[in-house]
Amino acid sequence: MGKVIEMSEIGKFLKDGMTISIGGFLGCGNAHNIIDEILKTNVKNLTLVSSDTVKDGQGIGKLIADNRISKLMATHIGTNKDTQRQVNEGLIELELIPQGTLAERLRSAAAGLGGVLTRTGLGTLVQEGKEVIHIDGKDYILEKPIHLDLAIVKAQKADKSGNLIYNGATRNFNVPMAGAAKVTIAEVEEIVENGELNPNFIHTPFVYINHIVKA
Repeated sequence: MGKVIEMSEIGKFLKDGMTISIGGFLGCGNAHNIIDEILKTNVKNLTLVSSDTVKDGQGIGKLIADNRISKLMATHIGTNKDTQRQVNEGLIELELIPQGTLAERLRSAAAGLGGVLTRTGLGTLVQEGKEVIHIDGKDYILEKPIHLDLAIVKAQKADKSGNLIYNGATRNFNVPMAGAAKVTIAEVEEIVENGELNPNFIHTPFVYINHIVKA
């Protein structure tokens, strides 16, 4: 079965209450066209895993503005006043995660690990409710994997098998998210035949990608 699908098919992968991730950093590397397609559906009460929520009404911020997100797992919300308002009003449950920790929790899910040990957040709110493990005279927080129902990533180019190449900094959170989900959909700018991509420069291998959609 081919991996290339139409943008109009995105809705069949969505359901209320699911956990999704959207790669990118302040809009750079967001799958903007898939975000717009999500807004055409009635899906709601989503748990969103992302670096941030961009700005009011832009990129991921569109999902915030349309009240599609009930829980947010992110590294910061400082650039989106609407996100801040909804969190303060209790409309969105927020879990702030240190940026490197978010990447590692996603990577550990992709790698089938039970979690990662980090000293980031010791003695702060980040530590609350988490197991602390003592190794070689130092304490570490056990950060558990983040498993996703659906990961949405954005790449510059793909072959028909789903091997991906990103452009510059757009690799960001797209790379660790791809393997952490039951289903991963890649929005790409160009699709080429198998064998056309140089295997030395593939950033995400095809085994992590279920579907490809050309924007």
